[in-house]
Amino acid sequence: MKTTPKKDFPVAEIRRFLEPGPIVLVSSAWRRETNIMTMGWHTVMEFAPSLVGCVISSANHSFELIRRSKECAINIPTAEFAEAVVGIGNCSGRDTDKFSAFGLTPVPGEVVGAPLIAECHASLECRLADARLVKTYNFFIFEVVKAHAATTPRYPRTLHYRGDGIFMLSGENTRRYRRLFRPDML
Repeated sequence: MKTTPKKDFPVAEIRRFLEPGPIVLVSSAWRRETNIMTMGWHTVMEFAPSLVGCVISSANHSFELIRRSKECAINIPTAEFAEAVVGIGNCSGRDTDKFSAFGLTPVPGEVVGAPLIAECHASLECRLADARLVKTYNFFIFEVVKAHAATTPRYPRTLHYRGDGIFMLSGENTRRYRRLFRPDML
């Protein structure tokens, strides 16, 4: 195996090497208000019970909806919805009804009050399992209590974020959506 020469790299940009998985759309509800946020910082933590850890900035409108309701839905969009995924991440639910603005269909969850997104390949209904790291790290640990997935394709083409407006489509890097990217919306 050939060695690879290396040079110093900015620590703040290491996420391009550790990108955890597909970009997801997290939907939430509290009282009569709903929201969708684009999220790339999540990790599977356990299989049974199925636990998923998610970083949600306290500056994000979804933070309070999820903190108060103690639940959400993690929806997995396919790459064909890339422009909507980026657009959802570029605006705030404080002043935008994202379901309406992006033509998405809310579907009632079977177990949680957060709406599922009909257009997504899969939707995971989640309840807050552990909030001990929320105050310090904005890190929510959810238990997936119900999962819904399309039967085809088995491995959908998903969108992955590499940092700095660069995306990967199930293994293929693309700059196609960079023109839509707004770094100030991270």
